Amino acid sequence: MSESLFSDLLVIDCASFIAGPAAATVMSDFGARVIKIEPPGIGDSYRNLFRLRGTPDDIDYFWALDSRNKESLALDLKLPAARGVLETLVRKADVFITNYPFPVRERLGLRSEDLLHLNQRLIYASLSPYGEHGPERDRTGFDTTAWWARSGLMDMVRPTNDAEPALSMPGMGDHPTAMAMYSAVVTALYRRQLTGKGGEVTTSLLANGLWSNSCQVQGALCGYELTGRGPRGSRGAMVETYQTLDERSFILTTTNPARDWPLLARAVGHPEWVEDPRFATPMERFANTAVLVAMLEEIFGGDTWEAWRDRLNAGGVTFGIVAKVEDHVADEQLDANGLLPEFVDGYGLRTVDSPFHLDGEIKQPPRMAPAIGQHTRQILEECGLDAAEIEALSG
Repeated sequence: MSESLFSDLLVIDCASFIAGPAAATVMSDFGARVIKIEPPGIGDSYRNLFRLRGTPDDIDYFWALDSRNKESLALDLKLPAARGVLETLVRKADVFITNYPFPVRERLGLRSEDLLHLNQRLIYASLSPYGEHGPERDRTGFDTTAWWARSGLMDMVRPTNDAEPALSMPGMGDHPTAMAMYSAVVTALYRRQLTGKGGEVTTSLLANGLWSNSCQVQGALCGYELTGRGPRGSRGAMVETYQTLDERSFILTTTNPARDWPLLARAVGHPEWVEDPRFATPMERFANTAVLVAMLEEIFGGDTWEAWRDRLNAGGVTFGIVAKVEDHVADEQLDANGLLPEFVDGYGLRTVDSPFHLDGEIKQPPRMAPAIGQHTRQILEECGLDAAEIEALSG
């Protein structure tokens, strides 16, 4: 196999949970060597998250996803001897990623000013919940609190205005934020190519939450009063969800009524609706939304999802199934695009690929995530420690 794009890069993942480490995971997909530093004994607390969801203890699927391809160095950063190991790695590294709270970074000497002077080519990647400055700088947070709730997404994403706010799913904001962190790192690597020097890059869960909610935030900035979602049919019958005979839901979406309305009418077997005075114009269709929604509900409820999928596809209608996560296990479209590659050492298990490819570049076949400290002795030997020093740090 030819060498991967990032095979000459060393990335230090000195972060916890998802957003920071997942940025390193994307780099590992393109061949970077990623050394994850985690506390001895307990490891990254992310290792225990799947158990909190009542999952059997056989496969830690969260950890398998976001720590694939990495080497685990169990290191107590409070020990003076560990500091020497850290600095040795930093001097060799291309990227150092951390999302530790700022007070913790100060206590452990992990701030940018503590490390960048050791290696002028180092990219120091800092992730925080609420940003590098301001009164909330030192607050702890997760994507549920900073990306989902604080950004306004939690308030806006409801089935109706009077519905209770919903909780986000694990990693829902972390993984998009990881892509922003990855983008920042790669941008800095390009600058380093031009100047020879690294530097600090930053992003936050809040910044990414605002970006994800930016259409609505921009409306507020422009003085609009945004009310969220109204009752069923309030957006019109052609921007609505429907259920089929076998109780599968799907959503119709239209942005060009003049084109899309005749396509839909023909696809559901009622081309005469195009000339029906109740539906002849967008305004008349909207005025008769309740009638049209009821008619479409009855029609779509008369046949299976598979049948409607084929008819709507053939008719050029824009729609999408409300998929269940189990659907992805056997999905021809995902398989055709290689979105669920198989672990090379995972006995047939698959994982979720990072969401982009580069023409002519080969991604690394994913390897299963490491056990706590699995590579500690090897890495300490590379750092020049003798047997006694290794025993003191790894015992």
